Amino acid sequence: MPQDLTTPPTPPRRRKHKNRRGLLLPVCCAALLFLIVIFQPWNWGRSDNGESEPDPDGVTEEPEPQVTPEIPDWVTVNLLPVNEYSRPGLPLERVNGVVVHYVGNPNTTAEQNRSYFESLAETGETSASSNFIIGMDGEIIMCVPIDEVAYCSGERNFDTISIECCHPDDTGEFTDETMDSLTRLLKWLIDSYGLQEQDIIRHYDVSGKECPRYFVQHPEEWEEFRHSLFE
Repeated sequence: MPQDLTTPPTPPRRRKHKNRRGLLLPVCCAALLFLIVIFQPWNWGRSDNGESEPDPDGVTEEPEPQVTPEIPDWVTVNLLPVNEYSRPGLPLERVNGVVVHYVGNPNTTAEQNRSYFESLAETGETSASSNFIIGMDGEIIMCVPIDEVAYCSGERNFDTISIECCHPDDTGEFTDETMDSLTRLLKWLIDSYGLQEQDIIRHYDVSGKECPRYFVQHPEEWEEFRHSLFE
């Protein structure tokens, strides 16, 4: 039906509301004050003297950074040039152990094996190197710094130092001079990095490769030698 234009429309009835706006502000302020007093967020994870407290969930703290020791004068430093095949120049994540190898080339010298590693920068035939090489006369050459990665121990390249040892024949048995220098070098590394007996391993223990051959074929002698380093 058309609206009667002579009668003004009835305005809608308004509901009467209590004035709540005046109560909102004090309620919010009280709630905020309660949260501040109870939680004190600026003190989370801190002790009374302002220092950080250990995580109550028992999360292990990160170990202290290692300090690279000074190389002793009985080690000849003859570093490889930085290259992608034998000295990538990558930093070690951490020294967690030492891996002992044999060169696998009977009757070759420490210098000859170092030269082979250097030649890989030109030939690119493979990736290989070692932090140290010990010769049959007991000479020790460092060709990759001990705070850098050497391509020697597979998956343990990034947390171990590697030692290659020369040998006179196919048995892989080291000369007395090589053993004396290996013992001296290992004891220095053990002291420098606080290593334990289980941290001194053979290449065989990483990859199953027969290296160092003599100590893989004579495991009892390996255990005896490793134990002697901590006596």
